[in-house]
Amino acid sequence: MPVEIAHFHVAGGHGTAFAARKGDRIRILDLEGQQALDFVAVAAGDVSEGLSTIETRRALGSLYIKTGDTLYSSRRRPMLRVESDTIGVHDYSIPACDSSRYEVDFGAPGHRNCLDNMFEPMRALGLTSPLQVPEPFNFFQNSPVVEDGRTGVVDPPSRPGDYIVLECLMDVVCGVSSCPQDIIPGNGLVPSSLQIDVIAGGA
Repeated sequence: MPVEIAHFHVAGGHGTAFAARKGDRIRILDLEGQQALDFVAVAAGDVSEGLSTIETRRALGSLYIKTGDTLYSSRRRPMLRVESDTIGVHDYSIPACDSSRYEVDFGAPGHRNCLDNMFEPMRALGLTSPLQVPEPFNFFQNSPVVEDGRTGVVDPPSRPGDYIVLECLMDVVCGVSSCPQDIIPGNGLVPSSLQIDVIAGGA
């Protein structure tokens, strides 16, 4: 039977950080549906090597990820692998929202944002600057390419209980944010809870 070694409840609009070892599985579960999650990772012991959207796109030659795909680090090393996925709709082209996004674009200074949601808990695990937070993989985020070639953001099609499982291919430190967007579509305008389970390798 799988052995769960860590469990995290991520409240809507908030974030957390955790470590996982090579061989462990990370299961990300959408508890209420239509909730996007920003996900980043850095190599344990060397935060200068981060999960890379650029190197992954280069390796896959695709705007989309699917079950079986490997996600690469900034040094082109395999970092994670998509082991299973019940939804198949994710984004890895749009950067994390930050404080300036809400202040400049929406006139909402002080609004919670994904960059701070990930950086603050990751500080205790070795990060010293928001600049060390990689560009995110936005799991469950629905960002279709629309007719004029622009990227749209619409509410995710995920339903309660949908999940993605990542196999760790090296020791990692991860940060996640339940996206706090409640001004434009992206989370059904109501940020909701997510569950993160770290399952022991070999289980």
